[in-house]
Amino acid sequence: MKLTVVGCSGSFPSAESACSSYLVEADGFRLLLDMGNGALGELQRHCGLYDLDAIFLSHLHADHCIDMCAYFVARYYRHDGGRCDPIPVYGPEGTEHRLTTAYADTPTASSMSEVFDFHTVKPSTFDIGPFTVHTERVRHPVEAYGIRIEHGGKSLTYSGDTGVSDTLEQLARNTDLFLCEAAFTHGKENIPDLHLNGREAGLTARRAGARKLVLTHIPPWTDPQVNLLDAREVFRGPVELAAPRASYEI
Repeated sequence: MKLTVVGCSGSFPSAESACSSYLVEADGFRLLLDMGNGALGELQRHCGLYDLDAIFLSHLHADHCIDMCAYFVARYYRHDGGRCDPIPVYGPEGTEHRLTTAYADTPTASSMSEVFDFHTVKPSTFDIGPFTVHTERVRHPVEAYGIRIEHGGKSLTYSGDTGVSDTLEQLARNTDLFLCEAAFTHGKENIPDLHLNGREAGLTARRAGARKLVLTHIPPWTDPQVNLLDAREVFRGPVELAAPRASYEI
């Protein structure tokens, strides 16, 4: 598997990065995890506009899904070759309604299902292309999911947005790469069931037995080096910060 960071900024784009979006590739199949603010433009550095095979939306906050509205335009009004065939989109209950409301004048005036094949995510195990995926509900104010992706004996776990969660720890058990949010700063923000800080991400990785930790979803107003140091204090494996265009072979 190959993981490419398309965007990793939390809450809103930074001057350097789009919001959450991650491209996972294997056997010629391209799965995109989230498509937050600014992600569609950056995505085109890494694959063709119409070369995605499936999309997973961890939850329906704008910094994880809003560029789906622009992607709808690109697929629905494609000027060369006609309208795109529907691409599978996996998301929480109400994903189509949420995106339609964001895009259309009325929530019923949507043609999104003509280019997006919506699938409702629940805690489960299923296949997306060559990947076996496990999804679990995590702790966030809206319905949100973490995902574990397995292929060729290797695994990648993406937290999505979450507070401290035993479920996330189980999802990341012995994972090869743990892509984990760390939006808060230890000792500064402490809002239950919203986000992790660097220390909590590190503790989750340690308890899960993850082999490598990559911190992501750090907002522009948060010092990422503080979160990195906090994670390293409690997790003895390799830890680094996600960065736009970084890639990992798993």
